[in-house]
Amino acid sequence: MPYTTNPGIERVRREAVLLLEQGWSVRAVARHFGYTHSAVVKWSAKMRMLNHNAQTIPTQSSRPWSHARALSLETVARILVLRAERHQCAEILHWRLKQEGIEVSLSSVKRVLRRAGISRFSRWKKWHPHTERPRAKRPGILVEVDTIHDGPHEDRLYLYTGLDVYSRWGHAEPVLRIGAGPSVRFVAHAQETAPFEFQTIQSDHGSEFSKHFSKQMKRLGLVHRHSRIRTPNDNAHLERFNRTVQEECLSRVPRSMHAYRRALREWLQYYNEERPHMGLEMQTPTDVLKRFQGIDR
Repeated sequence: MPYTTNPGIERVRREAVLLLEQGWSVRAVARHFGYTHSAVVKWSAKMRMLNHNAQTIPTQSSRPWSHARALSLETVARILVLRAERHQCAEILHWRLKQEGIEVSLSSVKRVLRRAGISRFSRWKKWHPHTERPRAKRPGILVEVDTIHDGPHEDRLYLYTGLDVYSRWGHAEPVLRIGAGPSVRFVAHAQETAPFEFQTIQSDHGSEFSKHFSKQMKRLGLVHRHSRIRTPNDNAHLERFNRTVQEECLSRVPRSMHAYRRALREWLQYYNEERPHMGLEMQTPTDVLKRFQGIDR
């Protein structure tokens, strides 16, 4: 906590020094502003180090210049040398330092890399709490959602896709732009269309599946789970569905919102009710759902 909460303290210091220059005594200035005489003396000394035209005396940082337990320059240099050799992560560097007999914590290694500007960590990346991946033992337990970007940036269309891992039942909708709001609406539309209830929605870490999306999923009674970082296999079923959509449907029609909507409406009916799936032993998603409903009864 700062030693003062006065937002105009920098201007007050300069006014105090001006009164000293006009012939006021140190104690008179201190009583006038309500500060100790030693503070006024320090302000005067700081003013002599600044330009004589300075209008304020800025507050200096109270951060210490050194620490009793700071890493030695040799240790810091060794961390940077090991990093430059093979560009390995902080965990491996920490282990290699231990093998060399250098005692240093993992957090210190990460801090050295971050200060040197060579860390893989991004301060803009949002942290998402980890949720265990549920086993898809029935329809709706795990539904994967994603987006497809189609076309150049200045003339781009987007496609929301969703897939139930158990039955491979799929749904897709084209949109002009993506975001947390459109993502929520897509899940709601998919739930209205699906012949089963959703339980867990899994997505990647895109901005369209942000904190607001998670809150809305909770409001709808659903669990939102993010896939693991740098683990594309978490969404492998949906990634294959995305490729199928592009190859069998979108590539065969003009790239326009009207054409995409019409083609997807027909293709999704074919995909869910007529197209055999090798992963389902040549059954359709509808066949799997009917069989499950018969067993569940």
